[in-house]
Amino acid sequence: MSDFLLLAGAGLLAGAMNAMAGGGSFVTLPALIAAGVPSVAANASSTVALYPGGAASAYVYRSGFDPICGAPAGWMLAVTLAGGLAGALLLLWTPTTMFDQLLPWLLLVATLMLAAGPRLGAALRARLTAGPAVVLAIQVLLGLYGGYFGGAVGLMMIAAWSLLHGADFKALNPARTLMVTAANSAAVLCFALAGAVEWTQTLMVGGGALAGGYLGAQAGRRLPSGAVRFATLAIAVGMTVAFFVRAYGRG
Repeated sequence: MSDFLLLAGAGLLAGAMNAMAGGGSFVTLPALIAAGVPSVAANASSTVALYPGGAASAYVYRSGFDPICGAPAGWMLAVTLAGGLAGALLLLWTPTTMFDQLLPWLLLVATLMLAAGPRLGAALRARLTAGPAVVLAIQVLLGLYGGYFGGAVGLMMIAAWSLLHGADFKALNPARTLMVTAANSAAVLCFALAGAVEWTQTLMVGGGALAGGYLGAQAGRRLPSGAVRFATLAIAVGMTVAFFVRAYGRG
């Protein structure tokens, strides 16, 4: 019962976070590891569990997609799917002990991008103009990152697009939810076929995430973008510190 409450509650919070800004795996990944799932399987299970909630959020946002720097939505979807598949295969080939050491650094990169994105974006946009080709090239890497790690890929997309596009944090949410769902579609299929998913724990997380994804998308339309960004960044910092302690703090 304690595992059920932990995992379902983590899924509810993560689904809401993903709908509003991203970063839900900052909650579900440690919850799954705390429930005894090895880190690689936990990452795969987290991606699968959060997928329905992300799809529900994408449905809510379906009418609000705007192209990023003129890049066509179809091409962005295609390169994101390809990157997601490649990243998922790479994860399955990574030993759990190696992933345990990489995990806090992946979280740190995502957190720094989220924190520094607005300031770096203003400086970058003053010096160059990003066209569709640049956006698509970056999107391939984001898809790869999403398929491999999953955690905070939505934040990475928001951060990267903010550097190039300069749109409001909330205005990028429809594109983010669609692209994250695309990357995860390839990863989910790969993880399921490879037998890398712990289904009992995944269903506990996924049930909460489905409800949280729908409710969070509704709330995300109303909450100020600054408040959403601050809350997400606070959670990201806390979880990054916790995973550094877990990986390197045992002496």
